[in-house]
Amino acid sequence: MKILVTGTAGFIGYHTCKALLHRGDEVVGLDNINEYYDVNLKYGRLADTGVRKDDILYGKLVESQTYANYRFIKLDLTDSRALSQLFKDENFDAVCHLAAQAGVRYSLTNPQAYMDSNFQGFLNILESCRHNHIKHFIYASSSSVYGLNKKMPFSAHNNVDHPISLYAASKKSNELMAHTYSYLFGLPTTGLRFFTVYGPWGRPDMAIYLFTKAIIDGNPIQVFNNGNMRRDFTYVDDIVGGLLAVIDEKAKANPAWDPKNPDPSSSCASYRVLNIGRGKPIGLMEFVNEIEKCLGKKAEKTYFPLQDGDVEETWADIDELVNKFGYTPKVEISQGIPEFVKWYKEFYKMTETSGDLIDEVRNFKPIDPSK
Repeated sequence: MKILVTGTAGFIGYHTCKALLHRGDEVVGLDNINEYYDVNLKYGRLADTGVRKDDILYGKLVESQTYANYRFIKLDLTDSRALSQLFKDENFDAVCHLAAQAGVRYSLTNPQAYMDSNFQGFLNILESCRHNHIKHFIYASSSSVYGLNKKMPFSAHNNVDHPISLYAASKKSNELMAHTYSYLFGLPTTGLRFFTVYGPWGRPDMAIYLFTKAIIDGNPIQVFNNGNMRRDFTYVDDIVGGLLAVIDEKAKANPAWDPKNPDPSSSCASYRVLNIGRGKPIGLMEFVNEIEKCLGKKAEKTYFPLQDGDVEETWADIDELVNKFGYTPKVEISQGIPEFVKWYKEFYKMTETSGDLIDEVRNFKPIDPSK
């Protein structure tokens, strides 16, 4: 199968790309390599798939030096003309759309970035899929869409009409846009609501990255809601395993869908939305304790109230993914956190005792909650 994967310089996109390549699919990766966080990390991911930084030019397909079945193109999703031409030239079977402007808190300070990437960029991808007869469009949604919902575990069969961040609103909008294209143009679409994914090559705005870095550097960690938070932390390899299973089984219309009692997760069109997570929420302080155990060092903690846009708890109902796709998340935090810490130390060339990091890859700064 020939698959376009967007966001392959990003965290989940990189891991998905490697998994597809290893199983033998032909993959074209796409990313605009923006500066939301330090691009050295993005170029590091690309290098691990055999794409050399010096070979990358905007709009040019680059051959991987490692995988014969992989090419990469630097392209912005808002560049509709170039995107349309790529689709026409390559004749993809499926599109796995993982590129987006990420981050709940960043959406409070830079909303335009979400309008450009998550709204306009998503529309451009849909239009290219529509006009090039894509057989299956898979895209990243988020657990953030559950917003003010308190009914646990979060179920894709429940309405998500009360987002509390522009990021969440953009992801909910993506689901609505996808349904429209499924209904009007027969494009099979699958949205996956990711739940707190972590692991090697993670983004610098993720909790595990921020905590690990702060503890190593001897700085206090920022603990929100006084630590009274739970997250459905899910290791990236488990996520990718479920994602690949979904790619292979395109969305179909639900013959039992009732317009008088509509199920938000399916439709009379070839549309579906699925949760993908661990299905097992973990307390934030338990997560921190595991990081401390791995590092052999206690964290100094500074406590803050719940931040705007954040929720106290996430918990995924993953029954549909388990029952229909054989999804079996296996990695406990006692296994996953050491893998992240190992990668972090290796990537930043840090010894156990020095605490030194490469200066140019420490650019990301979280929002100061005191301002």
